[in-house]
Amino acid sequence: MSANPQSLRTTGPEYPLVINGRLVAGAMTLDVINPATGRLLTRCARADKAQLDAAVAAAKLAFLAWSATPIQARRQALLKIAAALEARGAEFARLLTQEQGKPLAAATHEVGGSVAMIRAFAAMDLPVKILRENDSERIVQQRAPLGVVAAITPWNFPLMLLMIKVAPALLAGNTVVAKPAPTTPLTTLLFGELCAPLLPAGVLNIIVDQNDLGGVLTQHPDVVKVAFTGSTATGRKVMASVAGTIKRLTLELGGNDAAIVLDDVDVKDVAAKVFRGAMMNSGQVCLAIKRLYVPDSLYDAMCAELARLADATVVGDGLDAATQMGPLQNKTQFEKVKEFLVDGRTRGKVIAGGMALERDGYFVAPTIVRDIPDDARLVREEQFGPVLPVLRYSSVDDAIARANGTEYGLGGTVWSADSKRAFEVAQQMTSGTVWVNKHLELPPDIPFGGAKQSGFGTEMGQEGLEEFTQSRIINMAK
Repeated sequence: MSANPQSLRTTGPEYPLVINGRLVAGAMTLDVINPATGRLLTRCARADKAQLDAAVAAAKLAFLAWSATPIQARRQALLKIAAALEARGAEFARLLTQEQGKPLAAATHEVGGSVAMIRAFAAMDLPVKILRENDSERIVQQRAPLGVVAAITPWNFPLMLLMIKVAPALLAGNTVVAKPAPTTPLTTLLFGELCAPLLPAGVLNIIVDQNDLGGVLTQHPDVVKVAFTGSTATGRKVMASVAGTIKRLTLELGGNDAAIVLDDVDVKDVAAKVFRGAMMNSGQVCLAIKRLYVPDSLYDAMCAELARLADATVVGDGLDAATQMGPLQNKTQFEKVKEFLVDGRTRGKVIAGGMALERDGYFVAPTIVRDIPDDARLVREEQFGPVLPVLRYSSVDDAIARANGTEYGLGGTVWSADSKRAFEVAQQMTSGTVWVNKHLELPPDIPFGGAKQSGFGTEMGQEGLEEFTQSRIINMAK
């Protein structure tokens, strides 16, 4: 392995593919747009099918030696990657803001969280478990690596969601072909360049497409597992595409997460926390608060405080230190959110925001909508933008039933001055994760996964690591 990334580079654009340890020019290039301006940021390498096949072939070949490498050596490789990423944190954060749109402080937090995620997985282990041992038998369970893993990541947290897949896959002894969203490929490509001199050739490969190679990758006969984060609609396509080869599959899909406020809260305190939970990353979070249920007695006060917070939010370019909320990430999502704004205006009462901002880029004012029915699109569907519907309820049982009345089941929150009372409500919510009096806390050692059509399988924690392994039982007679 070379210690100099430049020595690994072939001719090509500033952001090359990573195939078999080499920095490779793409068969084509891809325009990357800065969402704060709507204009070209840069161009990066784009793969064709032959390059995807080469990446998978490299990963398959590298698996032989990498899977046989002791886990302690794989752990040390991850720790070197974490240190290298941390050392270049400011560079990665700035690039992340430019391609994704989030404020620089949030991008810095994502980079730091990515470093922490790598280190958290590096601290884990896959010990042999003795399931039974007596005078006549010994039964043990081993955790073996699977092979080539396809890691497919979305555009809302392109670096963090890559680490949640790559770190456990590599620690477990797998090799990886990663494919970022085509609107946010740059930090993933830069990460691949960072890793190239730190890993054996072929262990981590990065390819970029324009949404034309996903099916080729997921159906590839030499890919044994697909780890996908994205929309539920795309998740259905991924699930269908892996059926022919019965691949292992982890799906972390969309959500329409409900927050239930009980009638004993401090409105000003909870409104601030709910607002952050709804508007973080311009609402482009799978686990964002997307529906808020408030009791009759607090409804008007809660709506008023949320509207005040929305009106006070500074929306702008993420590189501006004054910015509190950046743009939507891409034009397609911008157009979708504008449709939800129309639905909010026609089906409910907009009390803050309600419009796209008249400026370059994909900016939407943080929006609060009240007095909207449950059958409105803004309530039924995942808006994935800074638009929060606030719904009134009369009984807690009614709020729980309405919160659960969706095809999604990713996350949810309950807010109350009485934690015991809140816990009783949380137990009745059909979601993979429910927070009480806090939101979006995801420790790396705690498993996370969705219910219903929000996906299946586990990410993070020991269970998330084991998702990248094959359980092997050895049952021996003595």
